[in-house]
Amino acid sequence: MKIVLIGYMGSGKSAVGKKLAAVLGLSFKDMDTEIERNEGVSIPNLFSEKGEIHFRKIENEILKKILSRPEGFVLATGGGTPCYADSMDFLTKQKDVVSIYLKTPLDVLTTRLFSEKENRPLLKHLKTEEELNDFIRKHLFERAFYYNQAGLIIENGGGSVSETVEKIILKLF
Repeated sequence: MKIVLIGYMGSGKSAVGKKLAAVLGLSFKDMDTEIERNEGVSIPNLFSEKGEIHFRKIENEILKKILSRPEGFVLATGGGTPCYADSMDFLTKQKDVVSIYLKTPLDVLTTRLFSEKENRPLLKHLKTEEELNDFIRKHLFERAFYYNQAGLIIENGGGSVSETVEKIILKLF
C-alpha cells in the first residue's frame, strides 16, 4: 500500500506520516528530504538560489519517481506538492495509491507556523500572526481545489498525532 499525505504546511503530515508508517509496518518518506537528497541542497537554499518555479519542477519529478517504486510506503508531501504541474492528477490516477488530506483549521495552522516561519521560505517575510493568518487563508482558498481531490479527508488539528493516525486507520480498513 502507498499512502500519500497532503495538506497545508504545518498540518502534521510528517509527524502523522512517521507514526502511521510505524503502525502499518511501512517505510516513511518525506518529500522535502527526498528533494534535498536529490538536489544536494536544503529547501530554503534551493528556493533562494534557484527560485520557486525550479523547486516545483523538481518536486513534481521526484513525486513521480517515488510513486513509481513498487514497495509500499507513507509519503509526506510538501504543502504545495499537489497544486503544481500535473501532480494531483498524476497522484489520483495511481491505482495503488491512497491520498489523504489532513484538513487542519486555519487558527491551528497559524499558531503552529508562526513560531517556525523563519525556516519556511514562503513565510519568512510575514511579520505578524495576522499577516500569517491572512496569507494561509488565501493559500487554503487557492489550494482547496487540489486538496479536496484526495481519496480521504481527515479532520486534523484538535487531537494528538496518535488520534489522527487512528482516524486514518479506521477509514482505510
